[in-house]
Amino acid sequence: MKNSKTQFALCLNNRDYPASFEVGKLYRVIEDADAAAEGYLRVVDESGEDYAFATSRFHLIELPPKIEKELLKSGLELAA
Repeated sequence: MKNSKTQFALCLNNRDYPASFEVGKLYRVIEDADAAAEGYLRVVDESGEDYAFATSRFHLIELPPKIEKELLKSGLELAA
């Protein structure tokens, strides 16, 4: 991650983890330099916990600030 800004990722592949992710759904990303160095992204899954998954399962999304603020404010922390 480049900075401490909240990031979100779109799930592209939930193979072997159907209970953890839904394809096409946004998930909150937790900054983790160690995981990133190994090719992983730390994501808050459907359980509300954060785990490291292969980066290839996701596409990072940059949301307009207003949308990001509203999603976080609404309590809908996208599986957080």
